[in-house]
Amino acid sequence: MTDNSTAPVPGENAPANPEAEKAMLAEARRRSRRSFITLGLAGLAGLGGWRWLISQPDDAGIPHPLRKVLDANSRLASAYFKETRLAPEFARSRARTPRKNGAYGLKSEIDPVAWRMRVQGYGTDKTQEFTLADIQALPKVEMVTELKCIEGWSIVVHWAGARLSDFLERYPLATRSGRPADPLNPPADLAPYVAMLTPDEQYYVGLDIASALHPQTLLCYEMNGEPLTADHGAPLRLVTPLKYGIKHLKRIGTITFADTRPKDFWAELGYDWDAGH
Repeated sequence: MTDNSTAPVPGENAPANPEAEKAMLAEARRRSRRSFITLGLAGLAGLGGWRWLISQPDDAGIPHPLRKVLDANSRLASAYFKETRLAPEFARSRARTPRKNGAYGLKSEIDPVAWRMRVQGYGTDKTQEFTLADIQALPKVEMVTELKCIEGWSIVVHWAGARLSDFLERYPLATRSGRPADPLNPPADLAPYVAMLTPDEQYYVGLDIASALHPQTLLCYEMNGEPLTADHGAPLRLVTPLKYGIKHLKRIGTITFADTRPKDFWAELGYDWDAGH
């Protein structure tokens, strides 16, 4: 049962008090002026701050103050990184298909059957070529982890492939001596950096060797139980869940090793080279 009675509310129909109404209007105008002035001053301060920021000297493509912030984030991510620290894993039922972000390096046609991954040995000009079957012959690793985009969104994905560390143990191309790249007992002559490029060399990333040998860094050939599609990096892509998606290079073409930080597509445009989270 509902009550539909219309009992009067105290003061609701009381006659207006002219003096009280005048005082209320004056107070409303005062508050409006104060808000306008406050917002105006805040806007001017923001504009002035922005003009100051963009007037600062560039450092690797962005204003120096922003570069200092990115470098600080990079140092923090590097300090937080450990070979034993794993990205959280989720139930397979939560896995979804990620956005088709980024077409760099994917615009040319590719024949998955004819595709080869070329790996240049550390300290030599010699390269070896590998087929998808070579990668699939390594122990298969599956994980359900969160793909985090630098744009701010994230999604859970079920990945499957071979650990890069298993590949470099089976094919010891990351050391000058030919010793396997054991992440638990790294050889003294292990390359400090890894570089990866798409077949057309239009997209490229660099990794420190510790990130490359992390147990969740995969040479990935399946996503959500199915072979990779062209939009998501078929036939083989990199997945490294402790890094933002800008490091997850699609369609691996060439892998090389370096003594210094390799070039990185988004780092050249001002982003953090490490891209860890």
